[in-house]
Amino acid sequence: MIIRQSLAVAALACAALLTACATGPAPKSYAVLRAENPRSVMVVPALNSTVDVDAADYFVSTISRPVAERGYYVFPAHMVKGVLEDEGLSDAGLVHQADAARFGPLFGCDAVLFVEIQKWESQYILISTSTNVAFEYTLKSCRSGQVLWSDHQSMTYSPQASNSGNPLADLLVQAVVAALEKAKPNYMPLTQQANLTATHALGQGLPAGPYLPAQHRQDHKSFPDE
Repeated sequence: MIIRQSLAVAALACAALLTACATGPAPKSYAVLRAENPRSVMVVPALNSTVDVDAADYFVSTISRPVAERGYYVFPAHMVKGVLEDEGLSDAGLVHQADAARFGPLFGCDAVLFVEIQKWESQYILISTSTNVAFEYTLKSCRSGQVLWSDHQSMTYSPQASNSGNPLADLLVQAVVAALEKAKPNYMPLTQQANLTATHALGQGLPAGPYLPAQHRQDHKSFPDE
């Protein structure tokens, strides 16, 4: 009986694993990106499609490092913003509508990373709070204007109070924890996690750039061309 139950549990686990794999993200093709072989990436100000006016400023402080860690030179964000303002592109909406090829002669960059902030919110329901972020990433060539890579990430954080065994006390603690999260949402760790997942995930993120010479053009198994 024990063996039979164990086999049943194992079968269910395998079925769940197969279901998870079947519903996972489809593999990406990196043929166009490798053909362009960008060395430098310019991150333009994020397009903020949320009601939080500070979201774009917070986001910009989190994106350069994970891209640079993948082996690409990343232009300093404040320098980019200043030059764009001098060129009459102070509004992120105008920047995102512009042809990526326009930025090549202006900055000497190989690729431009556009990010849209689609969700940046903290929802309070009864005695629980859920903080949510969602981002759309698009990397375009400064030579051809083609899309070299794109990704979408959404993250959620719901703080949970510990279980003390006293239901009333637990409810009170949970209410306090939820109120604290609502008052000061934990956006930054979620944003950092989203950026890290977007750029580093095998088969989904960015293949190694030229500033990771040991991996550059050697990671075709992890980031296939087709």
